[in-house]
Amino acid sequence: MFGIPEAWETPINIVFLIVMVIIAWSGIRYRDAEGNTDIVRLLFGSIAATYFFLVLLTDILGIALF
Repeated sequence: MFGIPEAWETPINIVFLIVMVIIAWSGIRYRDAEGNTDIVRLLFGSIAATYFFLVLLTDILGIALF
């Protein structure tokens, strides 16, 4: 897509998935000292989770087309 050789495409996707799952996990599971959630962290965690599943299903597994 960006002129990246095909041999590098899968490792780059795997690194992207690892980063997205870390962002999603920390954003969705975040609680402050009182146990309250933060709406902005929930939003960005949900966006990261969406991109995680999008890349996983389309580029890695190849079972969905968007």
